Amino acid sequence: MNSNLKTSNRSILAYAIAMWLTCALLAANAYADDQVRSETVRFADLNLGTPAGVEALYGRIHAAAGRVCDQPGGRMPAVRACITKAESEAIGKVNQPLLTAYYQKKTGNQPPALIAKR
Repeated sequence: MNSNLKTSNRSILAYAIAMWLTCALLAANAYADDQVRSETVRFADLNLGTPAGVEALYGRIHAAAGRVCDQPGGRMPAVRACITKAESEAIGKVNQPLLTAYYQKKTGNQPPALIAKR
């Protein structure tokens, strides 16, 4: 009877260790997916006072958002939502009226407002 108790305790211990390892792996995978990807879009060479410059910058932002949000095996609705969010945030950060107007006309979306903080 004593050997059955030892075997039972070992089984419970092995099960507990397996569950702990599974939780640790799941947590590690969840953390890996939370890493924020980003890309810098340079536009010093563009004149944002002209429609051509604004269109070129929007094209660069759109392309960068596509590269940042593209993930192998990613679902299309999630990728599209990521691209929309990335573009909107980038347009808001640039904070140029002609670019914002172009973005609104092109997508129908409003970029987030910038709020000054002290």
